[in-house]
Amino acid sequence: MNIRAKLESVRDGFHPTFWVANGMELFERLAYYGQQIVFMIYLRNKLGFSETEAGQLSGIFGGLIFLLPILGGTLADKWGFRRAFNIAFSILALGYFLIGSVGMNAFAGVYADLNTYWLLMAFLIFTAFGGSFIKPSVLGTVAITSTEETKSLGFAIYYWLVNVGALLGPTIAYFVRDSFGNEFVYMVSSISCLAMLVVNIMLYKEVRSPQTEIAESLGKKIANLFVVLANYKFMIFLLIYSLYWIIFWQEFIIIPYYITDYIDMNAPYEIIQSWAAAGAIILFQIPLNRMTKNIPTRTAIVIGFAVSSLIWIIIGIYPSIPTIAAGIIAFAVGEMIQAPRYYEYISEIAPPGQQGLFQGYAFLPIAIARFVGDPIGGWLYQTSKAAGRPEMVWYALVGIGILGTLLMMLYDKLVKSEHTNTTVRI
Repeated sequence: MNIRAKLESVRDGFHPTFWVANGMELFERLAYYGQQIVFMIYLRNKLGFSETEAGQLSGIFGGLIFLLPILGGTLADKWGFRRAFNIAFSILALGYFLIGSVGMNAFAGVYADLNTYWLLMAFLIFTAFGGSFIKPSVLGTVAITSTEETKSLGFAIYYWLVNVGALLGPTIAYFVRDSFGNEFVYMVSSISCLAMLVVNIMLYKEVRSPQTEIAESLGKKIANLFVVLANYKFMIFLLIYSLYWIIFWQEFIIIPYYITDYIDMNAPYEIIQSWAAAGAIILFQIPLNRMTKNIPTRTAIVIGFAVSSLIWIIIGIYPSIPTIAAGIIAFAVGEMIQAPRYYEYISEIAPPGQQGLFQGYAFLPIAIARFVGDPIGGWLYQTSKAAGRPEMVWYALVGIGILGTLLMMLYDKLVKSEHTNTTVRI
């Protein structure tokens, strides 16, 4: 098959709605990561919150963003993806606008008599509810608009575009906040989501799956949650894995503070983070996957933990722009080694007949990490800064990473032992 024929087969393997959905996902991720990278600085420098308070608000917002899709997916299935997108982008556009408006002089009189902490929390919860429909709707669209031959490629395109958005969003955020202020980054996020609302209304065509599936009710989803929670082995694995994501999100919690406070207050920390992290994944994800494909799944998980954790030692010894960028890239390398194997790992430990159910909770460790890790990151930074030893935050991250690596190794050993003993008894 020549190149032209291959390109035609790829084109024919996707319904046009596939490209609409993934294009909208690109701009939604641009909006999300653009505001996320300035979030902590905006809350502290513009709104006057402490680092700990900013971490608490970030944890609520980020935790709900990754927890609510478990239930949001049920509503998206019931309403249809087009309607779910309409609701999501409407709420996101308004929510980002409201978050940014808190820091604008034009709205100072409107919010003057209100408690800013609780006002912002309400805006963040509202916005997170809108965001909860995005991933189920995009992933669901990819699944039903791809053929069996192109489905794997379809999810690869989705993942690649997510990282393109993660690169472009913070880059645009830097130029906006440098010229206008952090609060106007939220206006860009709002406009981006509003534009995608228009795109959805005009271009998205509902596609029905050729295989009719019965969507689970909300009550069934809640019942399934208790099934998952009752599997202690799976829950232990998720809790250990959440330690990895606690470290990851410090790129958005600690790094902006540290760079602006101790290295260069005018440094483009948004570009440093996005180009080092998302840029590395865009360039090296496929080659690294090929290089590590023969490594056993559980070994890859442990290696990913270790690589992503130990590099922070270099930053602790000599914190600078180059070492921070190198640390972010190294973390991305560890992520690329273990993240694609994560879903394979879940399928290995899920009980027979419950693989689909357990995969549905794959984002739970990220939700746990945001709820717990963001407040911890804010508190760690504020405490170490007050003690005059800000470099301690890096050693704390190394400690969390080493703990996660050791716990994962121990867990792997115990699970293998359990499987061996079960085999002997049988």
